[in-house]
Amino acid sequence: MDDRYWDKDIETMQRADLDQLQLKRLNETLKRASRSRFYEGKLPERLKSLEAIKEIPFTTKNNLRESFPKGMVAAPQEELIRLHSSSGTTGRATVIYHTRNDIDNWTELLARSMYMTGVRPYDVFQNMMGYGLFTGGLGLHYGSERLGALTIPASSGNSKRQIMLMKDFGTTVIHITPSYALHLHTIFEEEGVDPKRDLNLRIAFLGAEPYSDGTKRKIEHLYGINVFNSYGLSEMNGPGVAFECTHKDGMHVWEDNFFLEVIDPETGGTLEEGEEGELVFTTLRREGMPIIRYRSCDIGAVYKKRCPCGRTHRRITRIKGRTDDMLIIKGVNIYPMQVEKVLMDISEVGNNYLIEVDTVDYLDTLIIKIEVRPEIFHGSIQELENLRRRITEALRTETLISPKIHLVEPNSLPPSEGKAVRVVDKREKR
Repeated sequence: MDDRYWDKDIETMQRADLDQLQLKRLNETLKRASRSRFYEGKLPERLKSLEAIKEIPFTTKNNLRESFPKGMVAAPQEELIRLHSSSGTTGRATVIYHTRNDIDNWTELLARSMYMTGVRPYDVFQNMMGYGLFTGGLGLHYGSERLGALTIPASSGNSKRQIMLMKDFGTTVIHITPSYALHLHTIFEEEGVDPKRDLNLRIAFLGAEPYSDGTKRKIEHLYGINVFNSYGLSEMNGPGVAFECTHKDGMHVWEDNFFLEVIDPETGGTLEEGEEGELVFTTLRREGMPIIRYRSCDIGAVYKKRCPCGRTHRRITRIKGRTDDMLIIKGVNIYPMQVEKVLMDISEVGNNYLIEVDTVDYLDTLIIKIEVRPEIFHGSIQELENLRRRITEALRTETLISPKIHLVEPNSLPPSEGKAVRVVDKREKR
């Protein structure tokens, strides 16, 4: 047995065979989806090739909202065993339904993903993601149990208790949002705990919010652990759509469960491998609520080369940002991730920041509040001014906008114990 793989036959399947498997499952999915009110009469009975999927219209988040609550359900009520839902804070909630097989397949993908990063049955997994309607917590919880690791359903928040659980039970693997990982480290310092010396941590999975490579490196340095990127979206189950392997060069999309396309977000035209665009996904195994050609709004690209790990499932780059997160300031398109990328590469910057967009004298203005390290904040005024200029220049180079920089004391910005709120657009409130 090759212990590098959870399911070697699937993970290393020859590309031609994987394409055939996708086509078979795609046609099964079309037949299944046609039973829903939303897709009824809109789908071909059968596709002769994967390329032919381009003839099918896209599905959008608005379609999911308009179909609320059960317009896309394709299975009888008695076969549905769980639903997950968005918060609905920006509009009507989107709801995803699952059958028993759906949950089992999702669990298998998470076990496969975690095993790929080096998690084994002897590990202790502490899940610091929210449970309930949010998909992040339950997904990896089930995957960890399937893999055989001791699983602690800690959920989010209550930082001192999180640290106590790590110490008492020898936690080796954590699942956490990047913003909370940075905040939690400040609590470690307050409690006099050194995670490198006093804990058994070795692996962290980050997810649920966008973050830069700089943030990932910072967390690896602060905790002395291996950090892995993961990607998911609730419309495609949640976490486990794509995951990094130990080579940490892109995330493998599990193509036996999802068909991936990359499109030009403006024209909808298909892009070639290596070209950056919007990711589009089709479920290939879901029974309860199959979704065809779903526009994720996430911006990324597909790697051209095969991964040295031996897995044949294609890899996507880190998510650059979302089309619906893009800010337009003075005619310039800016992604919040561009700001984080700059800040996390500056050593004097602390663990938190906030982007504010406002209108001053009828002009859009970008204001960034940045926590800095204590010794810098309490140092000389000249040192602070030099740092402010460096940050301004670096952001101008990256975004073509000259933001207003406010350097603030550590822990003065609202901390995050769940998904971080990084952008406040006051223009919308007005």
